[in-house]
Amino acid sequence: GHYIPQLAEVMVEFNKKDNIFNLKGLALGNPVLHFTTDFNSRAEYFWSHGLISDSTYRIFTSVCNYSRYVSEYYGGSLSPLCARVMNQVTRETSRFVDKYDVTLDVCLSSVLSQSMILSPHKRVGHRIDVCVEDETVNYLNRKDVQEALHAKLIGVKKWAVCSSVLEYELLNLQIPTINIVGSLVNSGIRVLVYSGDQDSVIPLTGSRTLVQNLARDLGLKTSIPYRVWFEGKQVGGWTQVYGEELSFATIRGASHEAPFSQPERSLVLIRAFLQGRPLPETFS
Repeated sequence: GHYIPQLAEVMVEFNKKDNIFNLKGLALGNPVLHFTTDFNSRAEYFWSHGLISDSTYRIFTSVCNYSRYVSEYYGGSLSPLCARVMNQVTRETSRFVDKYDVTLDVCLSSVLSQSMILSPHKRVGHRIDVCVEDETVNYLNRKDVQEALHAKLIGVKKWAVCSSVLEYELLNLQIPTINIVGSLVNSGIRVLVYSGDQDSVIPLTGSRTLVQNLARDLGLKTSIPYRVWFEGKQVGGWTQVYGEELSFATIRGASHEAPFSQPERSLVLIRAFLQGRPLPETFS
């Protein structure tokens, strides 16, 4: 939600001087586009999916919402009030639930890593093999694999999914990029925002709201009303299109990283986007 729109914006600006980039569109999966909207949609998602109680939902939206908690945490000034609220949320959501895919079964060898709240590992493999991430980590730490990949592990003892080798300015999350998406659409660049509907980290509700509001601000009329789309003989998700350049879609049963958990449905979505045609309306 940050890197791709900003890169696209630079490419569009560069093309005004020297037209070398044939940029036609970009697809953003479960992106952070607006800090407060995206992060605070987590509470409603937790509550609507039965992960937290009514009383916890109330304090998570009124006493200390998630955007405030993240700001305080990364800013090094976590208040006792927000700490208590998050402790309550954590107790109810459980360390056994992968926040990136709330319907995924537990990988028993990774219960401890799943207890991380801010940055849980993205265990989003095939529906049967819920331990695919552990297996991937083991594979990429094999010496023969690293040699075959010509990996230069300078200053790195062991490969990990998330590490502190690269240091990010985490509070840059607060910088909105939805306005950049708007400028790209105005430039004639097609933009698809899609959401795996089992992701509670950047829930579909926030993304859908942002796309709807952006369409309104840009004066784009609905060209394809909100409807279901299909992958084969199954429901693939839901979609809505505004004008010719802006569209939103969900992928049913997909996690934060949709192609891991729903590869077939993700392929149908991306293929339709690349070909510039609507998502399938009927069984095939």
